[in-house]
Amino acid sequence: MRVLICGGAGYIGSNMTAMLNVEGHEPVVFDNLSTGHRAAVGHAKFVKGDLADYELLVTTFKKYDIEAVMHFAAFIEVGESVQAPLKYYRNNLCSTQNLLSAMEAAGVEKFVFSSSAAVYGIPESAHGGITEDCPTEPINPYGQTKLAVERMCHYQSQTEKLRYASLRYFNACGAGNNAALGEDHRSESHLIPLTIQAAMGKRSEIKIYGTDYQTPDGTCIRDYIHIDDLCRAHLLVLNKLDQSRELLYNLGNGKGFSVKEVIETVKRVSGKDFKVVAADRRPGDAPILTSDATRARNELGWKTEKPELEEMVSSAWQWHNEYPDGYPD
Repeated sequence: MRVLICGGAGYIGSNMTAMLNVEGHEPVVFDNLSTGHRAAVGHAKFVKGDLADYELLVTTFKKYDIEAVMHFAAFIEVGESVQAPLKYYRNNLCSTQNLLSAMEAAGVEKFVFSSSAAVYGIPESAHGGITEDCPTEPINPYGQTKLAVERMCHYQSQTEKLRYASLRYFNACGAGNNAALGEDHRSESHLIPLTIQAAMGKRSEIKIYGTDYQTPDGTCIRDYIHIDDLCRAHLLVLNKLDQSRELLYNLGNGKGFSVKEVIETVKRVSGKDFKVVAADRRPGDAPILTSDATRARNELGWKTEKPELEEMVSSAWQWHNEYPDGYPD
């Protein structure tokens, strides 16, 4: 299948592009390289462009005879979304509306959307796995824009011009494609790469925001999913869209790991010690956020093949040592 990968030069997009290639599909990467890296794309077909460019999108659909779209081109920093909400609404919502309009004009129906567990906000029962039926009450502009796109897709699907899947990620991590493609965010905010940077001596310390939560070790627990497992779910859902007009799935490991567990795992995998500092809680942090991905398992036949934290951290450690300064571009 010929698939346009919007944001295909980013972390998840580049891993998805590589997996599509391996599985015999024909990915075309569409990226403005504002946060992505040309070196992560490899030899895949590449179009440098912005999702706000309607004419370029329509031209690209027709030139490459695109059959489906996977959309990873969102801004993802929660804190930044609070400081610059209009930036997030412009890119995450308005540009996605432009993309869907271009798809409609070109007659492209299949759409796989990279959504987020941020649409749930802070569930009342944070100690249980979050299901797709939990209330959606996002607490920041990032989560709000993801939910708004889901609703836009829902209404567009009612016109019978769109078949879409919304995939609500928990915490994607690790390096995929045999540890060849890792996280290279030039403004990093994710715990595993931040902790690896501390182990590599590139960061003076790692902070734990809150050590007095009602969890076994007092630190927050989050659900981490290996990037390879995440991408495999996209392949499965792409095929299922032949029979379905609307799909919605949580994608997570189904169990959580605490901040202290992540830090200790990085120390064990790296063989390095580094400074760890206890800091005050951050507003809005729930004690426990984990997924219930039963629906994806039952309907897609999907399961996590790399569920252990050590394997996730090991692949990330391998990639960061191969590319200590990130991708060469």
